[in-house]
Amino acid sequence: MKSNPRTIGLKMKYVCPICKTPLMLQQKTWSCSNNHRFDCAKEGYVNLLPVQNKHSKDPGDNKEMMFARREFLNKGHYQLLSDRVNALAKLHSPSAKLGLDVGCGEGYYSHRLFDSLPELDLQGLDISKSALKYASKRYKDMSFCVASAFEMPFENEQFDFMLRIYAPSLDEELRRVIKPGGTLITVSAGKHHHFALKELIYEAPKYHISESSYIEGFELVHRENLESELALIDEVDITHFLNMTPYSWKLSQQQKDHMISKGLNCELDFKIEVFKAI
Repeated sequence: MKSNPRTIGLKMKYVCPICKTPLMLQQKTWSCSNNHRFDCAKEGYVNLLPVQNKHSKDPGDNKEMMFARREFLNKGHYQLLSDRVNALAKLHSPSAKLGLDVGCGEGYYSHRLFDSLPELDLQGLDISKSALKYASKRYKDMSFCVASAFEMPFENEQFDFMLRIYAPSLDEELRRVIKPGGTLITVSAGKHHHFALKELIYEAPKYHISESSYIEGFELVHRENLESELALIDEVDITHFLNMTPYSWKLSQQQKDHMISKGLNCELDFKIEVFKAI
C-alpha cells in the first residue's frame, strides 16, 4: 500500500521559495527558520508560489481551458499516450521511489502513472491553483504543490523519476532536482501533430520540430513517436478539444460550428523521449 499524502509530505524536502531554506511541516503548515509560512489548502495541496513571483492574478491556463482539458482527458481520448508513458516508466525506471510530474495540471497523467507503479510516490507540481484544487480533491493519495517549473521548491537531487508532458521548464532546474542516473520522460508535439487543424488556420502550415531534443545535463536513451488518429463525433467532446487548445482562438466560429456538426478528424503524433541524468 502506498503512503497517504501526509506521509509523502514528510518525505518531501521542500525549500522555502522566498529564502531557499528547508521547510518543515507542522500540522497543516509548512514553515522555514525565517518564519515564512505556507498553509495547506483544505483540498490538501500547498501553495509555494509567492505573490511576487506571479506574473498574473491566476497564472496557468484559464479555467475554461482547464475544464475543457479535464473533461476531454477523462473521456480517455489520450489514454494511449498515458499507457505508453506508464509502460516506458516501468521499463526505464522500475525501482523509482520518489517522482515528480512537472506541470501536472489536473492530474490525469499523474494519477494513472501513480496507480501503475506501486513503489512510486509521485508529487505533482503546477503553476495553476485551479488545476491543483481539482487534482488534490480527486486524487487524495497523491501530493501536489503550486509552484513554478522555472524555480522549483525542492532540494537538490531529490527525485529518481520525473515526467514532463508539454510543460515549459528550465533545463538546469530539471537537472538540479533529479538524482544522477534518474529518469526523465518528456512528451512534446511530433511532426504531424494536429496538422489537419493547422491546415485550416494557416496558409502555409509548418510541421512541428521532428529532431530529437537536447536537455543540458541529460543523455537521451530512447525516442519514439506515438501516432494515431483522433476521430470525434460527439459535439461536447469536439468543443472541449477545441477549447483546451490555442486553436480555439484561431479558428472562426463558422469553422468551429462546421466541425461540431460534421465531426473532427486530425492526426495525433506524440514525441516521447526518455533521458537519464548524467
